Amino acid sequence: MSETPEQPDDPSTGDDEAFQEYGFDTLAIHAGAAPDPTTGARTTPIYATASYVFDDVDHAASLYNLQTFGFVYSRLTNPTVSVLEERLAALEGGRGAVACGSGHASQLLTFSTLLTAGDEFVAARNLYGGSITQFSYVFKNFGWKCHFVDPTDPENFRKALTPKCKAIFCENLANPGGIIVDIEKVADIAHEAGIPLIVDNTIATPYLCNPFDWGADLITHSLTKYLCGHGNSLGGAVIESGKFDWAQNDKFPALSEPNESYHGMTFYETFGDFGFTMHARAVGLRDLGPTLSPFNAFLIITGIETLGLRMDRHIQNAQTVAEFLETHPKVDWVSYAGLKSSEFHDLAQKYMPKGPGGLFTIGLKGGYEAGIKMVEACELCSHLANVGDTRTLILHPASTTHRQLTEQQQRDSGSGPEVVRLSIGLETAADIIRDLDQALAAA
Repeated sequence: MSETPEQPDDPSTGDDEAFQEYGFDTLAIHAGAAPDPTTGARTTPIYATASYVFDDVDHAASLYNLQTFGFVYSRLTNPTVSVLEERLAALEGGRGAVACGSGHASQLLTFSTLLTAGDEFVAARNLYGGSITQFSYVFKNFGWKCHFVDPTDPENFRKALTPKCKAIFCENLANPGGIIVDIEKVADIAHEAGIPLIVDNTIATPYLCNPFDWGADLITHSLTKYLCGHGNSLGGAVIESGKFDWAQNDKFPALSEPNESYHGMTFYETFGDFGFTMHARAVGLRDLGPTLSPFNAFLIITGIETLGLRMDRHIQNAQTVAEFLETHPKVDWVSYAGLKSSEFHDLAQKYMPKGPGGLFTIGLKGGYEAGIKMVEACELCSHLANVGDTRTLILHPASTTHRQLTEQQQRDSGSGPEVVRLSIGLETAADIIRDLDQALAAA
């Protein structure tokens, strides 16, 4: 829903064939954007406006009826946000994208499009703690039920399916445990049941893994993390592959049946391979309102331009630090798929040949108290609840992000009392190691 002028030789036009001609780093810089036609500004402007002038009454009516693409009100569409959406769709190889205020908002938009009261879905139990809380408690208020399973065996997803299940959800590189899910096998299970596979690609990013290539149907993101990359803004997104048949059964009435609020229009029939995207925007953003601000969109766009360069350094540093910690006398174990000792090393080679990201966990021999002392003793590494920053970040999940969970839930999600999470930044690796070494000594 962008009004970017068409320039067939420019990778920022949104043309699918043009996108295929350019490499990832080129798309990360250009996709969705073009020089401003009025001023010539090369950087995408921040369109800080709530609404937009209509040409006439007929133009306004066609926009509200979804007969014409354009800008009506910034809760739904904004030129800066549209550039970000087109760029995300290009990088993930998707048909369309909807950006929103946070990663949690992207999950709400996704499930509110798929589910109605009484519906269910299956999710990996190894998820970000906030997602477990959202799925376990808040979603109950909508009448939705989540079945959590151990994702290390894909068959667990099949066993948990019920006739009411409408989706399968997982993180392909789990935060914080570093578990890699065999997406291809889980996708087959979802499709046999006639339901979509939703993959949270936040930690891997499209630079390391493209879930659509392995059968995923929807991708969610917390843009706050690696895509933004600098810890300065919040954002989320859901991207549609365009390959799922929403009319193959009666499970998705929001997409396959007439919508009363749009005079009986059927989204999948009208918009085809981006019908989910249109519903998530025209109904989800319209009625739930988790809008992404154009300023945050601008910061995330800027961050994406260096995504490939940053991820290479994150991986290089993470490998070096993980190898050091694996032999440290106060560390019981290191969960990083870049280590040959990891049970997920082979899956990492399949799904993330460039490397398994910059996030991993360690288990301290001293347990809960040692974890608290270690994070408090760090001087260079920042003790805070975020990942994907240029800075190295450290956290004790059991006392913070996973605090609301029971101890068993913490252990199941890879965040037991002894666990410390590390998001390795872009600093000199030797400096990160020195700080962690002295913090472990204090612990």
